[in-house]
Amino acid sequence: MNYIQFLEMRPEVSLLAIFVAVFVYDLVARGKWRHYFHPVVCLLLMLHTAICLGESYREAELFSGMYYTCPMIGIVKTILTGGTLLLVMQANKWLRSANTTHKQGEFYTLLLSTLFGMYIMISARHFLLFFIGMELASLPLACLVAFDKYRHHSAEAGVKYILTSMFSSAVMLYGISFIYGTTGTLYFADVANNITGVPLQVFALVLFFAGLGFKISLVPFHLWTADTYQGAPTVVSSYLSVISKGAAAFTLMVVLIQVFAPMIKYWQTILYILIVLSITIANLFAIRQTDLKRFMAFSSISQAGYIMLAVIGGSKEGMSALVYYVLVYIFANLAVFGIIETIEHHTRSNVSRDDCNGLYKTNPKLAFLMTLALFSLAGIPPFAGFFSKFFVFMSAFKAEFWVLVFIALINTVISLYYYLLIVKAMYITPNDNPIPYFPSSKYSRISFIVCLAGIILLGICSFVFEEIDKLSFGM
Repeated sequence: MNYIQFLEMRPEVSLLAIFVAVFVYDLVARGKWRHYFHPVVCLLLMLHTAICLGESYREAELFSGMYYTCPMIGIVKTILTGGTLLLVMQANKWLRSANTTHKQGEFYTLLLSTLFGMYIMISARHFLLFFIGMELASLPLACLVAFDKYRHHSAEAGVKYILTSMFSSAVMLYGISFIYGTTGTLYFADVANNITGVPLQVFALVLFFAGLGFKISLVPFHLWTADTYQGAPTVVSSYLSVISKGAAAFTLMVVLIQVFAPMIKYWQTILYILIVLSITIANLFAIRQTDLKRFMAFSSISQAGYIMLAVIGGSKEGMSALVYYVLVYIFANLAVFGIIETIEHHTRSNVSRDDCNGLYKTNPKLAFLMTLALFSLAGIPPFAGFFSKFFVFMSAFKAEFWVLVFIALINTVISLYYYLLIVKAMYITPNDNPIPYFPSSKYSRISFIVCLAGIILLGICSFVFEEIDKLSFGM
């Protein structure tokens, strides 16, 4: 084997080195050194993010074409790494609680394992390597969902997630077997050259959609989402909603463009139906939710539908819009989940919409950040979420899906209503006994400042999207 190839996998090698360092630190650190565990992990992830951001990526095929990297893939990995860093910072208080303080090392290693799996999944150009990466990203997540073993709901959420994940993986693997049976290869490029659109290949496409539809939480593969988000630790729900979803959405677009391009009419029809169902059903159910984590679960299903608007055209503009949407979505969603986690830590209970009544009186800064994040998720200008929605709508419109864009616009108005319900609770709904003032942790405050900057500046600094658009030529 030519080991020089590993030098082209610098993000993976760097992340693997962090994984080993964290694992060893967890084994040998004792006493006061355990108090430095979280700062050490944050510092390592900051260095890794800087390495990914400063890396000058070039196109390269490794291991006989099974692994591929290019500038666009590099920036996606950087975005996912930055989001993971923010999430780890928000998890500090929770990890220091009585039930989890002795399990910090387990949490970090499981989290890094899932991120490594996503790296592999994104760069895979062979279905076997893709499936290995997907399972490496999924199985540790089941452990994270059930991480708080002293809570009944966490264990229940873990069971629901692992059973659904296993079933979806089996369905996808069944579809991949049909792809191999009809084409005689598992390489993306070779499969594309042998796709003829026979019924077995159409069936394989449907099964593949079913498998990744679970990861992205598209309707009708979404039934696990609300229960899992509600039962899982809040930081894990946050990770599922943005990092995992972003990696799966990017991978889906790559596979559709590079493997199933000859069957574009089939998968565009499937996507059309899934987008309408996901956006509409999720919006209607979100209105009914009072528990904020269940509310954000249906919000994430709806956002997944909007992300798919960038995929359906199968164009360069769609790729740029998808990556930019995921970047903006990470900042807004992590801000909301971070605030939920902060309130949850101080109230020692799940946070409902009624708990937010009068929040601005006692915690005005958290209420302000929550408002801006919800405005961004709703797509209200001048925040970054408006521009991310504009770009995905524009990519679908250029692909001549005019009716679909109109349906999405109507649903945007509906989503604005239920996002404003929380804003109304914080600023208008009276409450004689609001949640008392409490200070956020130092790490949470830093993550909130970064999220606030992302929500505001990404909508103003146009060069961010322009740079992403230039990199999309690499696909």
